[in-house]
Amino acid sequence: MGKAAALRPWRFIVVWVLLVVAVGGVAATAGGALQDDYTLKGTGSQEATDLLKERFPALSGADARVVVHAKEGKADQARVAEARTRLAALPHVSAVDPPRPSADGTTALLTVRYDVPVTDLKPKDTLDRLRSATGGLKSSGHRVEFGGQVPENVQAPDGAAEAVGIVAALIILLLAFGSVVAAGLPLVVALAGLGVGVSGITILAAFANVATTAPTVAIMIGLGVGIDYALFILTRHREGLAEGLDVPEAVGRANATAGMSVIFAGVTVLLALCGLVLSQVPVFMTMGFATGIVVALTVASAVTLLPAVLGLAGKRVLRKRDRVEGASIATESPRVRHWAERVGRRPWAWGLAALTLLLALAAPAVGMRTWPSDASSEPTSNTVRQAYDLVADKYGPGANGPLLVTVDLKKVSPESLPGLSAKLAATENIASVTPPQYSPDRSAAVLIATPTFGPQNEDITGLVDGIREDVLPPGAEVTGLTAIFVDLSRVLDERLWPVIGVVVATSFLMLLIVFRSLLAPLKAAAMNLLSIGAAYGVLTAVFQWGWGAELLGLPHSVPVSSFILLLMFAVLFGVSMDYEVFLLSRVREEYLRTGDARTSVTTGLAATGRVISSAAMIMVAVFLGFALDPGLVVKQMGVGLAVAVALDATLIRLVLVPATMALMGKANWWLPGWLDRIVPHIDLHAPSPPGDPAAARPERESIMN
Repeated sequence: MGKAAALRPWRFIVVWVLLVVAVGGVAATAGGALQDDYTLKGTGSQEATDLLKERFPALSGADARVVVHAKEGKADQARVAEARTRLAALPHVSAVDPPRPSADGTTALLTVRYDVPVTDLKPKDTLDRLRSATGGLKSSGHRVEFGGQVPENVQAPDGAAEAVGIVAALIILLLAFGSVVAAGLPLVVALAGLGVGVSGITILAAFANVATTAPTVAIMIGLGVGIDYALFILTRHREGLAEGLDVPEAVGRANATAGMSVIFAGVTVLLALCGLVLSQVPVFMTMGFATGIVVALTVASAVTLLPAVLGLAGKRVLRKRDRVEGASIATESPRVRHWAERVGRRPWAWGLAALTLLLALAAPAVGMRTWPSDASSEPTSNTVRQAYDLVADKYGPGANGPLLVTVDLKKVSPESLPGLSAKLAATENIASVTPPQYSPDRSAAVLIATPTFGPQNEDITGLVDGIREDVLPPGAEVTGLTAIFVDLSRVLDERLWPVIGVVVATSFLMLLIVFRSLLAPLKAAAMNLLSIGAAYGVLTAVFQWGWGAELLGLPHSVPVSSFILLLMFAVLFGVSMDYEVFLLSRVREEYLRTGDARTSVTTGLAATGRVISSAAMIMVAVFLGFALDPGLVVKQMGVGLAVAVALDATLIRLVLVPATMALMGKANWWLPGWLDRIVPHIDLHAPSPPGDPAAARPERESIMN
């Protein structure tokens, strides 16, 4: 396929142009809107939420908070009443609660209730209408801030993160290749796959609820791996040109070797993302599907579009001085070779030093606290953060996270409500409880309990659990955003381990099949777990301990988002396997050619060291660009992924891998005979060494050539 694309490049290029236009057109005309789905089957908060939807239509929809604060003196209640009337006339507004004045009279709180969930609204347009309806308050000397579900769901991507990553990648590629053409091709190819993939996500949203952060996460991952995949194939193509091959032959060989490794690496990433299905949380499942679409398209563009543009580019992918007939082109890094030999001479010392450093970095993760992000994690310039602070200051911190206690009066006696309310009010850390609100048919009631502390307080989980166990009778439950967060965090913690087990086992089996080794896949899995653990530790130190939180635009330390552990593990395990695949492919290729286990490690590392370092630098730059995103989940993902990739390309690939492989020698490629007979053969490499049973098999030309 690679050689065919290089010989007839325009056919492949035209197909990709048509694909970009067609899929983009379908997405623009028939694509769906992004919607978060936090359905948590089997949890108490979901049970209570279902009861609200069934019997309290006015309380089951989205809400928004309008916080009115007088700049001088007390809030003008007449003006507030006028604003309430205008708010009640907005589309989908079912009710606006009476203004709740603060104790000092300077602030009034209006709660706007909608008849549809936030996923059925366009949060930005809805927020603009709220601003318009309260414009008179601002002109009369009042400060107006907005909180609640609608404003907190406004997504305002500005493209800065993507731009930072692309510019950084271009600079790194220029420095690595010294050719504008060679630097630009990986970007063009990655962006083509990315464009089709993102359009595919929009189309998917027409048939399923796709998380609002899914496109951002997918772009972050797709941009990083897309550039890297194209970079690996391009590097192998340049090596072919250096060996004197003509352009079509060099392209074909690059696609037959590096291209097959790209496909395998991409499949590994996809399988890791499929592990998110085990979370059984819809928002995570759609994140996995969306990111998988983008990764699959970037793999396709790397092995079909890139060979075509390489065929058109000819030898312009080389530096000008290297295009001369007979010019010597460096295909490996002498410095990396020297480093690998140095590590190989003292593998125990280097290996233990790297292991100690990784464990030290991972240590803070032992005390990690996870909690979904809320308005208190936003920058102080954001209106939802300002509304949060005003509410906490004037009404108490617990007013930002009230607990809704639903009571099914078909299961609980109505006469017991006063006693239940009194017992709830007497509960430690409950500041107040409202009188019961009844459903239209009086078959259910709701009590609103306000805690004495905010929703991010470490004691909130114990409070919710205590109410459920000690206060509420059967037929009563707790919901509200805070209770949902408690259940969500618990569900994600419980399902993290099954996801880890499936992802690790699947990746191990894939490496076992391709590299026909038992120890190499075990070593790869262990090292990936080390780099991910170290990344978790750095996240804990930066965000939870506050070491550098202000540099990332955060006003104070925050817990690690509950979304991060599961999502980051699946993504990182797949991405880390990319480097393992490309490095081991070259090491095994040399081993099959020479039969020398120690030298093959040095040669493989020298041949891939420069390109893996360049690829890692690009990924780190892309991920750090997304650390500028205002959303806490994306920000933490960017930092965590950048740290993990940096550690993987340095301590893991340059120290632990050569050290452990030097210690294991030929055992790196040991496979029991009985297992060798049942494991299918997938050949990504050169012919087997003398004496290897695989050498007796006739060579088969790769389908990618």
